[in-house]
Amino acid sequence: MDSLGSLNAFVQAAEARSFTVAGRQLGVSSSAIGKAVARLEERLGVRLFHRSTRTITLTSEGALFLERCRRIFCEIEAAELELAQSQGAPRGRLRVSLPLAGMLMMPTLSAFMRAYPEVELDLDFTDRLVDVIDEGFDGVVRAGEVSDSRLMSRVLGTFRLLLVGSPDYLARRGVPRRPDDLKAHACLHHRYATNGKLERWPLRRGRKDVDLPTGAVANTIEPLIYMAEQGLGIACLPDFAIRRQLAEGTLATVLDDHVDHEGTFRMLWPSSRHLSPKLRVFVDFLAQNLFPA
Repeated sequence: MDSLGSLNAFVQAAEARSFTVAGRQLGVSSSAIGKAVARLEERLGVRLFHRSTRTITLTSEGALFLERCRRIFCEIEAAELELAQSQGAPRGRLRVSLPLAGMLMMPTLSAFMRAYPEVELDLDFTDRLVDVIDEGFDGVVRAGEVSDSRLMSRVLGTFRLLLVGSPDYLARRGVPRRPDDLKAHACLHHRYATNGKLERWPLRRGRKDVDLPTGAVANTIEPLIYMAEQGLGIACLPDFAIRRQLAEGTLATVLDDHVDHEGTFRMLWPSSRHLSPKLRVFVDFLAQNLFPA
């Protein structure tokens, strides 16, 4: 058991790149983590980390050992999962990364928490491209294609981008009939938090891009929804984020025949890990409730 404790201290330190963070995660001091790793290095006869006053990095031997340790803990987790499945309800901590737009999924996430109270959600909202394995996530929700062979994936659903404005704004400024008409409107733009570029509005190809004016810019979706509802301009927004507004009539779509877009949300998780009961029910719940047919 002492060996497993040392291995766990090593894995946590390696994934966090910090004895302090590893200690916080395991509820012990950073010095206790350092001593456990030192005992492990002494027993193995190799150096696992390069240490400096500010950072720790894996040696080549440490990187190889980390992969082996991950397999060991995966097998232990698999054994525990088999027992957990026989005991009934999914339980435990589930660490998931979601895009910033995932804040708009909160009604679905809240419904999941009510349905599975023994699953503890640890949610990280960011548009940064996280490393699912190295950063220790159970899974991530992302839009777009998957190119990482280390990951398994499941499609949660599809969404479309729509151009919308409030009925009051469209009554005052007129309903655009052609993309060029947008030049006379206040356009509310989304700026990507990762690269600072404005998101391109998906007007149909085969024609010159329209040089859209800028009424306002925001790097998250929620302010754009609010500004559009307040009659401050036309915004390009994902349909799942404005279902209620469209149903209640506080927003109306424009230029539907000129907009060409379909995106896909996927759940990704490490292929080396078993799909645990808590992750399986989470994926199923999002697929069934986030994008209902």
